[in-house]
Amino acid sequence: MISAILLAAGEAKRMGKPKQLLPLGGKSILEHSLNNLLASRVNEVIVVVGYEAEAVAKKVAARPVRIAVNPNYKQGMSTSLVKGLGLVSDGTKAVMVALADQPFISSQVINQLIEEFATHKKGIAVPVYKGKRGHPIIFAIKYRDELLGLSGDTGGKEILERHPDDVLEVDTGSEDIHRDIDDMKSYEKERDKIRNKRK
Repeated sequence: MISAILLAAGEAKRMGKPKQLLPLGGKSILEHSLNNLLASRVNEVIVVVGYEAEAVAKKVAARPVRIAVNPNYKQGMSTSLVKGLGLVSDGTKAVMVALADQPFISSQVINQLIEEFATHKKGIAVPVYKGKRGHPIIFAIKYRDELLGLSGDTGGKEILERHPDDVLEVDTGSEDIHRDIDDMKSYEKERDKIRNKRK
């Protein structure tokens, strides 16, 4: 059983507005990211909200997800991870950490990561494209305490550095594991790309 924690609590300072809610091809960025997880082989999805919590939660409330509210979102990504871990079901064997601002990671890529994790004995699985690591990352439940012990704006990278021999790199062949929407420029570029495809 794999539980996905979708981190959607960030302030998006560079954007100046909650980027999770920005429209992209008929749906919000958050909905795209969530749909890809729900269409994959993960067993449950926990969405962590913080900045503009009510508006963000409203977007996903009708979906089969659990919602965790992080009032400490200004203290960094680790606080959202801790909140999400608090809602993970008993019996979960691993936790997948996914980011709401990566709407292009397909369920096929997510499933590839899950399958590789399931068939190897490593405790951490990270997707790779052209030698560079990306997201989402799967952590075996044995890393729960270490994840709970994180602080600041980290999503678990230091755990990978701490346990290099337990990391499985999965070559996804997909650049989408690196594509995120960070600022208005990257948002407009992706939005226009979708619009041009439809013409």
